[in-house]
Amino acid sequence: MITPNPGLQVLQSKLNLPKKELILEIELNGKMKFEHLMNTIYNQFGICHKVLSANVEYVNGRSFGSVQLYVNVNSEDFEKLEFYLENNKLLSTTIEYVCRKYL
Repeated sequence: MITPNPGLQVLQSKLNLPKKELILEIELNGKMKFEHLMNTIYNQFGICHKVLSANVEYVNGRSFGSVQLYVNVNSEDFEKLEFYLENNKLLSTTIEYVCRKYL
């Protein structure tokens, strides 16, 4: 007997969710390493991102500064990421990225 894979059904429903292009600015306050944050965003949340700018300084192995990321993400995944950033006491602001497309 073949049973449906519930993970596949969830994946299919996620594919149909509309995505937004956002610029996310994160303030690093020494509580998390920059590299760990970038790996978590990609590996744990599956969010591909581009680093637009990063001003990161390392003091005693801790990361301080700010980073701007371009993300193309659906609202459900973005809410999870916001919750994660809030739990780790990382301040973040979000700007919706709107680009005029010419045909």
